[in-house]
Amino acid sequence: MADSQTAVDQVDVAYEELMAERNREAVELILASQLDDEGDPAALINLGTAYARLGEAEKALHCFEAAINSDTRYMLELADGSWMDSRRAARKAAQALSSGEALALR
Repeated sequence: MADSQTAVDQVDVAYEELMAERNREAVELILASQLDDEGDPAALINLGTAYARLGEAEKALHCFEAAINSDTRYMLELADGSWMDSRRAARKAAQALSSGEALALR
């Protein structure tokens, strides 16, 4: 677990872009990193969040579902500083999609 947590800490999942509401930049950064192709939950959740903010709900839901079903699972730090299991965070993000809320991960 420690090794995967270290790797996650070093990966840019467009947190700063999301916090600055530069959602298109966040999408481009995550897609360029190819982390979404690797099934990285943090990248998928943040990509979904960016898509949701851009009004692309179908793409957002696809990202959240991919994070839920990812073989990779670890604890994620949320924007408020709390920690949550990646699958639980993805489920929460998918549920928030219908209410217009957003979830961003560090």
